[in-house]
Amino acid sequence: MSDSDSLYHRLFSHPGMVEELVREFVPEALAAGLYFPGLQRVNPKFHIGRRSARRREGDVIWRLPTREGADIYLYLLMEFQSDSEWWMAVRTQVYQGLLWQQVIDEKKLKAGARLPPLLLLVLYNGVRRWNAPTETAELIALSPDSALWPWQPHTRYYLLDIGAFPKDELARRSSLAALLFRLEQPHSSEELKELLGEVIGWFRQHEDFERLRGLFAELVHEALAGLGVKTPLSEDLLEMKTNLSTLGETWKQQWLAEGRVEGKAEALLCLLAERFGAVAPPWRKRIRDAKLATLDRWFKRAIVAHDLSSVFEPPH
Repeated sequence: MSDSDSLYHRLFSHPGMVEELVREFVPEALAAGLYFPGLQRVNPKFHIGRRSARRREGDVIWRLPTREGADIYLYLLMEFQSDSEWWMAVRTQVYQGLLWQQVIDEKKLKAGARLPPLLLLVLYNGVRRWNAPTETAELIALSPDSALWPWQPHTRYYLLDIGAFPKDELARRSSLAALLFRLEQPHSSEELKELLGEVIGWFRQHEDFERLRGLFAELVHEALAGLGVKTPLSEDLLEMKTNLSTLGETWKQQWLAEGRVEGKAEALLCLLAERFGAVAPPWRKRIRDAKLATLDRWFKRAIVAHDLSSVFEPPH
């Protein structure tokens, strides 16, 4: 598993996080009647090939009893890639069948017994919005008017595309799941500082979520890395918030410096193109990889140089 896969797997291996996700982001009609104190992890024992087995490591399955005494199975698939998985509906259909077969075998269900219902959730944090069909019916090359249509398999999953939630909508929600989704979205250093204050406030009101606090510290650490700020990982969220102002200023200065380098490189490329014609890719790469002091030196040479090579190699 990648680092993101592993972190989310640990987050949603916590019953409190699962409850927060279902209560906040699953339609109320689907979550009605669930008895969350009875949440119990299920260990999937099925594999369907090397590629799928690797992907299987990031999935989490929970058994949720209902207040009426029956069970449902919550199957959470976490997709951490740049784009959506077009055949996800087919994958979920396969996983559904395998999970049911596991339930049949473990419970030794006899003829006449009923299978527990399933709720398949796909959690996606890619940059591009999810555009794959959410049910197998959309993938089958057959008209619904066909006599064969009633005999086609039908599986549907519920999609949670993290990046598709508007920031203002997430900000109106007070759950830990909403804070998680907000941390996954891009932020300025000031926005992240404010959001971190909300995360700290949530954990102060829920002191029994100690293990999740450490996982959220890892999320904040990743968010800082996304801003280009490298800092040692700390489980103290308050300490991270205190240091964020300084780190944010460091990031700002770093960003400004990088901007000056990029601007100088482009100016040099324009000057060279004006004086000597098109600049070959190897030279362009060398210029864009150079530091500011080197670019300044080359720029001065470019003003008086007789040819391109003498810009980079001083005359003897």
